[in-house]
Amino acid sequence: MKSLEELAKIRERMAGKVALREGENSIRIVVGMATCGIAAGARPVLNALVEEVAKQGVSDKATVSQTGCIGICQYEPVVEVFEPGKEKTTYVKMTPEKAVRVVAEHIKGGKPVVEYTIGNTII
Repeated sequence: MKSLEELAKIRERMAGKVALREGENSIRIVVGMATCGIAAGARPVLNALVEEVAKQGVSDKATVSQTGCIGICQYEPVVEVFEPGKEKTTYVKMTPEKAVRVVAEHIKGGKPVVEYTIGNTII
């Protein structure tokens, strides 16, 4: 950064992304960001989820946030979706590409992407 003006532009550009991660919307998308998750690629998954929620116009109903260890390290990156009145959906071995589909089909369309869930993962 070379000036306060440049810093202000960065702050303005990032404000929407931070708001998505701190909102109080009805659907919560939580990404496991402990050491194991980060090592497995959770940061790009988190970024893709934040971008897609904004891009697909569901930021009024979904909040993307992060948490520590979820406890199933062998399935990282792990994403959990919490919806009022429903059981949580746990997505495993996530990628940014899978995140795009989860936002489109589950968050926007209301139907979980079953093949990415822990129940469909071969142990």
